Amino acid sequence: MKRIQKLFLLPGLIASLGLMPAAAQTFTTLHSFTATNGSSAANSDGAHPYAGMVLSAGNLYGTAYVGGTNGGGTLFAVSTNGTGFTNLFNFKTNAMGGGGGGITAGYNPSGRLILSGSTLYGTANNAYGSPPPPTGAVFKYAIGGAGIVGLVPFSPLSAFTNGTGAYPHGGLAISGSKLYGTANDGGRYSSGTVFTTTTNGTTVTNLYNFSDNDSTQNSDGANPEAALILSGNTLYGTAYNGGPSANGTIFAINTDGTGFTNLYSFTFKNFGTNSDGAHPFAGLVLSGNTLYGTAQMGGATQNGTVFSLSTNGTGFTTLHNFSTGPGSNSDGANPQAELVLSGNTLYGTAYLGGSFGKGTVFAVNLDGSGFTNLHSFTALASGTNSDGANPSGGLLLSGNTLYGTTRNGGTGGNGTLFSLTLPLPQLAIIPDGTNVIVTWPTPDTGAALQSATNLTPPVVWDTNLPAPVLVNGQNAVTNPISDTQQFFRLSQ
Repeated sequence: MKRIQKLFLLPGLIASLGLMPAAAQTFTTLHSFTATNGSSAANSDGAHPYAGMVLSAGNLYGTAYVGGTNGGGTLFAVSTNGTGFTNLFNFKTNAMGGGGGGITAGYNPSGRLILSGSTLYGTANNAYGSPPPPTGAVFKYAIGGAGIVGLVPFSPLSAFTNGTGAYPHGGLAISGSKLYGTANDGGRYSSGTVFTTTTNGTTVTNLYNFSDNDSTQNSDGANPEAALILSGNTLYGTAYNGGPSANGTIFAINTDGTGFTNLYSFTFKNFGTNSDGAHPFAGLVLSGNTLYGTAQMGGATQNGTVFSLSTNGTGFTTLHNFSTGPGSNSDGANPQAELVLSGNTLYGTAYLGGSFGKGTVFAVNLDGSGFTNLHSFTALASGTNSDGANPSGGLLLSGNTLYGTTRNGGTGGNGTLFSLTLPLPQLAIIPDGTNVIVTWPTPDTGAALQSATNLTPPVVWDTNLPAPVLVNGQNAVTNPISDTQQFFRLSQ
């Protein structure tokens, strides 16, 4: 029988034999938005960021829903260490008249920006102009350029309907020169739309009108709040209301507007609870043929769920029910943001709940195991605290650091930008007959297992095969015993 001559876990990078105590994650407030000036809601930097951020060349870019010099919100940048916060653009409201970004730049940006090359694209929830005013806008911003450019407005409402949709809340998806998104209201039946436009902004094309839900129920959903995701020629999204039970839907549609499919309708609630959740506020994330998302309400305790669903509409699974509130709990409540996926782990935020009732940052494995509350936002005193409160935007993961926003709290009471650095997972060795099993815990922040036969420079690290499998909340790789010494490390 073969035996191991030497099998090493590289000191300093990974643990020695046996499980090591996990290091704590490090939370940092990168920026607190300053207090606003009375009824004008004006300040120097913005207030109440609704959405998450994007990363480019060491800088985070995002939007604040209100505030700035005109009270209509801002587009900002800040380095990943929190230095160099810059207000790049002040959106203007109806009360401020014309100028600035022009009529089609809009105001109150609420969706996450999307980056293509060196250009940011986004949506504004409202717009100004001669009565009747437009009902939102799509804009772009060239990083390092002269400023913001309004691309297209959404048409005014007449009897609550229009041709384009109205009041876009979510961000955009991009494919080549095409942008795709959802509008929360308007359209033919005042139930919202799926739309497309170009990166040059020639016009808004209505791809789909959600059907009439005057009685709160319909066949397809209504009032989408979130961004779409794109896979091939198919767009996937969520509708906050509508469906046969009036609790929202998950849908798919081709990029040319054909083939709309209601993949899943959230079920009826009984005294606020059900088995699957209700009213999905956030968009989806795709891994293989499986969609993952959150429902803001419903579930076993009325506090929402984390779920998965196959892209063909089968196999809906409730991965996590947020625990009983109201107020504080152990895990969070009422998630409003899309998840981010790394390896076998989903990361997200909950708007409420946690130790102080002000929301959480959490992680959960793809199979629903290993739910971990990574951070509970602290209590407010006169509307302020040190770390923020009520995160409603999705997280951004870079390396082993999560970046996010909170809508409220912070030293100015108007929200924060934050980072949460996760400890690198630590390895353990388990001899098993003619094999050695190398394990490490989730969440794993996207780390890959590598091996080398010696540490003489230049060291050649190879990806260790086979790929890890998830066993009882642990990543596990089985290696056959050989006569060759092996050094192991986790690498990102």
